[in-house]
Amino acid sequence: MMLLRLQPQHLRRVIFTLTWSLTLSLLNACSTAPIQSSASLSSQRLNEAHLKRVGSIQQFSLQGRIGVQSNYKGFSGGLLWQHNPSMDEINLHSPFGGQVASITKNSELITLTEANGKQTSASNAETLTYQILGWKLPLKGLQDWTLGRPAEGSITASSWDENGLLTSLSQNGWKIEYQNYADENGYLLPHKISLKSELVNLKLVIEKWGNIAP
Repeated sequence: MMLLRLQPQHLRRVIFTLTWSLTLSLLNACSTAPIQSSASLSSQRLNEAHLKRVGSIQQFSLQGRIGVQSNYKGFSGGLLWQHNPSMDEINLHSPFGGQVASITKNSELITLTEANGKQTSASNAETLTYQILGWKLPLKGLQDWTLGRPAEGSITASSWDENGLLTSLSQNGWKIEYQNYADENGYLLPHKISLKSELVNLKLVIEKWGNIAP
């Protein structure tokens, strides 16, 4: 049997090639089989616990500011909102305090009352607000999104921070982003929310929560 004797420079080249191949194999193995960190598992459990906690809320009231931009019209002013399972009442005010519109919702209809007293009713808040105000208010989803929880229906995407609090949510054609959570009567609730759809950018700043109850 004949043995192939390599020159030192050739031997070093062979060793380098084998070492590099082994390194690439290890890197590929790591990239194809990622390990979920304990921190992400912990935040997921915190998220589940948080959503269960805020999921119990059935009524609330809030005071804050709302800003809306759309392709047709915009609005900026104050917001007062009272919500319970059978009724919603939203009052929109100009920056100077004058009432611009009042929106009430019961089990049958949604009614918008303009500053001049004219009333218009419909079965859908987005259609009604677009018809009268020129921009869509997603009241059905907003009842849940305002509390930092998903609405009913499928979720396109969501993310949360290390404390399990939602930071972003995509649902029903809207992308919602959250900032500035604070403890409110034992619930961690957002104070700054941004909502975007194809036609509307909506920002909600909540200055005061109240009447929070399951």
